[in-house]
Amino acid sequence: MNREDFMARAIEIAASAADEEGALPYGAVVVLDGKIIGEGLNRAVALHDPTSHGEVEAIRDACKRLGTTDLSGAEMYTSAEPCSMCVATMILANMARLVYAADWRDSTRFMQAMAGDNPTVKRRYTTVELRDQVSREPEDRDMPAERMGTAEANAMLDAYAANR
Repeated sequence: MNREDFMARAIEIAASAADEEGALPYGAVVVLDGKIIGEGLNRAVALHDPTSHGEVEAIRDACKRLGTTDLSGAEMYTSAEPCSMCVATMILANMARLVYAADWRDSTRFMQAMAGDNPTVKRRYTTVELRDQVSREPEDRDMPAERMGTAEANAMLDAYAANR
């Protein structure tokens, strides 16, 4: 298989959402050493799980198959530009490259067309707005945040580290 085949498979997975209740057309594959090692489809609505994006599901699948959380050298092929959560997951998994088809503008256009008055697909933020929110300090985000239990949390972390 080559790069075009990998992208075609990601788009094929995305298209399969049309046949699955509660799935959205965002598909992804993780590739390592020229082989697909993980596949994923956005099932956030079906599973009532906002983290069930195609990219995250493909990473979960790859990690389970390989028995590791380290996907160094792997590439992500996805039908649409990933959100901040998905990119962060790729970075945490040490992935080497991202290849995407539709960009954030295409995805925003699609989600706006789908949303209407449907709260299950209505988005509070576009991909770009989400990037902005995630990049801010906690106290500067739209979602209020406060810090508490700092001493207790640090004591627990220190105790955990000391026992390892």
